Amino acid sequence: MHRHITTITPRTRRNRVIATTAIALVAAGSLLSAPFIANASTDQAAAQRETAALSQQGALDSDHLSFYEDIAAYKAQSAARATITSANAVIASAASKVDATELETTVSQLADYKLLSVGRTVALTDAAQAAAAQTAAAVSAADAAAAAAAEAARVANTPDGARATARQLAASQYGWGDDQFQCLDSLWTKESGWDVNASNSSSGATGIPQSLPGSKMATAGADWATSAATQITWGLGYIAGSYGSPCAAWSHSQSVNWY
Repeated sequence: MHRHITTITPRTRRNRVIATTAIALVAAGSLLSAPFIANASTDQAAAQRETAALSQQGALDSDHLSFYEDIAAYKAQSAARATITSANAVIASAASKVDATELETTVSQLADYKLLSVGRTVALTDAAQAAAAQTAAAVSAADAAAAAAAEAARVANTPDGARATARQLAASQYGWGDDQFQCLDSLWTKESGWDVNASNSSSGATGIPQSLPGSKMATAGADWATSAATQITWGLGYIAGSYGSPCAAWSHSQSVNWY
């Protein structure tokens, strides 16, 4: 029987080793490169997702910014409207009492709040509120002063207040002391009871000194009908010119029942 025997030469053996090694390297390369390819694909996908998320967040931030700007504008305009309303009330209360020019100017500028920026609206609102507070304080002070003056006038117009005024004026203007004041007190107690509103229905004489007519007292002041001080000023002048002193006038009144 004939058998074919393959003869392996050294060259053939070397070629097979090389081929086997190459196959092994290729296989190993495939195994090694597979994770890198997979990782690269995963990293790319993650990067794409992150980019999409950032883009979406950017859109949300833009929407939020617009929303907050709308809220800020709404709040600024609401505050401006309320401030204008309250400031106008202060301006009305200041009429003929205090100067409200600064407040009026600021309110006039703030009236265009719908056309102004939020920052400008807020600044003008703050300025108007400050000016309103200052003006309101000035109005309160003026009202307090007027009330004090009215109370002083009320007290001065009472019989006791009128007596105090007459005593002071008699001494300072005419040098009449307590003896003369006693005569004056008796005279005007008889005539009017020191009542600034006294009126004689028979003769028409009016006021503390019973001037006839009452309008004569206008020479001492336009407020002669309501001011005890004005009536007393006129009455003292009349006594000084007509009788020389309160005691002389009182003596005449006791004799003829008038002076």
